[in-house]
Amino acid sequence: MHRMALSQITWNDVQQLPDDGNRYEAIAGELHVTPAPTVRHQWISGELERSQYALVHDSAAGIVLHAQVGVEFPSTGEGVQPDIVVEILSPGTQRRERGVKLKLYDSQGVSECWIVDPVACAVDAWRFHGGAHCERHTDRLTVRLAGEVLGEIDLGPVFKEPGAAAP
Repeated sequence: MHRMALSQITWNDVQQLPDDGNRYEAIAGELHVTPAPTVRHQWISGELERSQYALVHDSAAGIVLHAQVGVEFPSTGEGVQPDIVVEILSPGTQRRERGVKLKLYDSQGVSECWIVDPVACAVDAWRFHGGAHCERHTDRLTVRLAGEVLGEIDLGPVFKEPGAAAP
């Protein structure tokens, strides 16, 4: 991950950058640049998206969008590009995902954020109502929307190696 300190970079500034395969985010006035994801990262993203889509679509509770989709916070001029509104850690992004991004989501009123750790094969579900707290999941993950439980995701298929037989 490459990080450049610029004077009060905004999400609007990020939108003017070239489409070069990197992900650009504006957080706390700084530009954060993330290289293209790995195959494992994309596998995990795809499996989580597929699982979420089944739950959200079946309940008609909303829609699931995959990366890259920008999420703008107009009141502060910040913006990020999460993986399906889930953050999947890469070697160069762990500190940012667990630090400034969690603070951003909390301060902007996001109710829940998942941080996926491909090395630990775990999902940390952060909830921000009444103070931030985290639950670690390694087997099954409960999916909630606006406090309503939509179902669970079996994390076995999510963390299997791409191309490997199902667990």
